[in-house]
Amino acid sequence: MLVNPFLGVVLHAIGGVAHGSFYAPLRKLRHWRWETGWLVQGLAAWVVAPWLVAVLTGTQPLTVLQQSPVRSLELAYLFGMMWGFGSLTFGLTMRYLGMSLGMAVALGYCAAFGTLIPPLVQGNFGVLLTTGSGWMVLAGVAVCLAGIGLCGYAGIRKEREMTTREKSAAISEFSLVKGFIVATFSGIMSAGFAYGIKWGQPIADVARELGAPDIFKNAPVFIIVMAGGFTVNCVWCLFLNWRNQSLRDYLAIRAPDGSRLAAGKALMAVNYFLAMAAGGIWYTGFFFYGMGTTKMGRYDFSSWSIHLAFVIVFSTLCGLLALEWKGVSRRTMGWVVLAILILMLSTAVTGFGNAMAAK
Repeated sequence: MLVNPFLGVVLHAIGGVAHGSFYAPLRKLRHWRWETGWLVQGLAAWVVAPWLVAVLTGTQPLTVLQQSPVRSLELAYLFGMMWGFGSLTFGLTMRYLGMSLGMAVALGYCAAFGTLIPPLVQGNFGVLLTTGSGWMVLAGVAVCLAGIGLCGYAGIRKEREMTTREKSAAISEFSLVKGFIVATFSGIMSAGFAYGIKWGQPIADVARELGAPDIFKNAPVFIIVMAGGFTVNCVWCLFLNWRNQSLRDYLAIRAPDGSRLAAGKALMAVNYFLAMAAGGIWYTGFFFYGMGTTKMGRYDFSSWSIHLAFVIVFSTLCGLLALEWKGVSRRTMGWVVLAILILMLSTAVTGFGNAMAAK
């Protein structure tokens, strides 16, 4: 395969734009509970899109899955469920912290725990303490946690400076404490996706043996991992639908008093379109990330860092455009910018540590 790092960075940038902005359409939903919109976008992102892409790219997903080792299918699905808890609480992070602060904190934790958990599980954590590259990686994690701390400080200043009306106008359910709790949990559990891909490599090997293009060989693996993630999100969202009496959202839109809205059918069609568009945008980001990784060659170690940096930048821009920080002082905005820059620096430091290890 032709290696082209510049093209790889461009592809990562496109993926970063998609992942940094996918939540924007969900903010436009009207008369739908959060769980309704999240489940519809999840159906589009984690069920429809993976199967559609796998079929269109010629990976023969049904044949591949039938011939794959059962153990690999089981592990990919189980780790997908682990990631599902992370993606579920990632959505809650956006709900409580907004796009700019929520993305920065959740992705910061994801980068930190995604770096530390693998060596801990594999029993190789001591190696990090005995090599220069290991200390560089740990330094990247420390910088990342410092950036998260500054995000928290900026959030505290936001709570103090903005009125309740201003905060609810930008983020209807803003809660700094709830947001940081779910962001921490999300960062830990989201590492499950990487494990799902790792243990699903025998599935990718079968796809390659059956003639799948090397750049798309993981498509059948994504089907299984994302199916596990969708299972968790589906069960939780349906539970919330039942508890909040919002199951009717899928069939009709009503006013808060239960009466039918005159424009209910048109509004419901718009809601379905926006939620499915959010899911399509999310998968597009992941799709371009996968292609960008294959183009990086010996610079592959930097793919995750580059991707996260782009996601943080574009999610921050989306949050600013959505007026999530309207009403705060310039000093508070300065802390926000500094926190984002430090999180981006942490990805670069971690990536450099990985490069040292590769050499």
